[in-house]
Amino acid sequence: MTGLHSAPQSRKATLLAILKQSWPVLISSWAGMAFGVLDTAMTGHASPTDLATMALSIAIYISVFIGLIGVMHALIPIQAQHFGAGELKKVGQVWGQGVWVSLLLSVIGGIVMLFPDVWLSFSGEIEPEVRTSVHHYLWALTFGLPAALMFRTIYGLANAVSRPKLVMSLNLIGIALKAFLNWLLIFGNWGLPALGATGAGISSAIVFWITLALGLWIVFRQPFYRQFHLTLGMPDFKSIGTILKLGLPMGGSYLVEVCAFTFMSLLVAQEGIAAIGGHQVMSNLAALAYMMPMSIGVATAALTAQAIGAQQLHQAHRTSMMGLVIGLCGAVVTALVLYFGREWIVAAYTNNPAVASVALSLLVLLPFFHLVDAMQCINSYLLRAHKIAFVPMLLQTFALMVVGLLGGWWMGFGPGKSLIEPVRNQLLAGSPVGAGSMWLMATIGLATSTVLLHCWYRLIIRKKLRVGSAPV
Repeated sequence: MTGLHSAPQSRKATLLAILKQSWPVLISSWAGMAFGVLDTAMTGHASPTDLATMALSIAIYISVFIGLIGVMHALIPIQAQHFGAGELKKVGQVWGQGVWVSLLLSVIGGIVMLFPDVWLSFSGEIEPEVRTSVHHYLWALTFGLPAALMFRTIYGLANAVSRPKLVMSLNLIGIALKAFLNWLLIFGNWGLPALGATGAGISSAIVFWITLALGLWIVFRQPFYRQFHLTLGMPDFKSIGTILKLGLPMGGSYLVEVCAFTFMSLLVAQEGIAAIGGHQVMSNLAALAYMMPMSIGVATAALTAQAIGAQQLHQAHRTSMMGLVIGLCGAVVTALVLYFGREWIVAAYTNNPAVASVALSLLVLLPFFHLVDAMQCINSYLLRAHKIAFVPMLLQTFALMVVGLLGGWWMGFGPGKSLIEPVRNQLLAGSPVGAGSMWLMATIGLATSTVLLHCWYRLIIRKKLRVGSAPV
């Protein structure tokens, strides 16, 4: 079948297509991060109990939510390949089955979030009022989880068919609503009760449902989306199985990345408040910088999958390589800003001399960390465009958990403490032993992941180009 989607052929057209699709994804990603920032900043002005609640609750929610949206993002390459092949009705059918998958995942995620004591058992003694508040916050978010995951069907559809501005607009509306509802419910304005952290959870749930309703209203009314005949339909276990076959290892990869840094934070906490603060500055900057390669990865994967669906494998490979080049250029610029501007950046985060000293000692490594993080991120998306996720998940688990996390513990807190000490003293002079070693090994783990993922991609694409196979 000749694909309806005509993939760009020239290098310039490919470059422009990736840039055009990636910048709205970047703004959407930053908007998503703003939810947690708003909750943390605003509850911090409510009470210390509410701020402690937020720190614990967000850690639990993010761990659950990131894994689940990873599963939902399987819709992007599946729908993009159908779009590229001109199979428009199948795009709509996959969307409907994605809704069923989101509801299934909502039940699973909701059960996990309704029993936070299992998670809190790892945090030692917690004040009863904080524990109660965590329960209330997560209960509120449980009611919003179905809407948040169903919204990912709109996210997947919009990106698969190269219309990411829809999601960007909805997320920006969501930020404004979130700030206003937080103001009402956290502090009890306009005669409403002051609910603190619980109010932040309720406001998130309300915003999730509002943005979902707006998104559905748009996709069912805009002429462009009518061509896909979006229908819920009855559950098709074969289609659901196809989504889960790709989505579960994708969600596993997302979870591996999140858990690696979660456990890293728990280990660094042993070195005191200054180490925790410096590590947090480093982590937050790494997360902010990560949004750039992630947006390029999403855009590149969608365009690559469209070309695969149109049976234009050479164009698919060209798009993938162009995405890597753009990501590398962006990462180099970001790395230079992080390196030369680190003193001003740290000053914006903290005025505590001890925390600033730790942060500055660690930030020397951040440019290199970001470079390999960007490359491993985009390479993982290139493989997902080909509907390949299981082997990459295994490779990332080995690189990030074994080399990065376990190696970091071994070198920073375990028997191998002295092995990396000369390198740490040379590169990260003045950094805490544990934190410095963990970040060094995390960087090595990401570099290992980059090499393994890219080699696997090269193996796959060479085989496809050699045999001229149709999309899998």
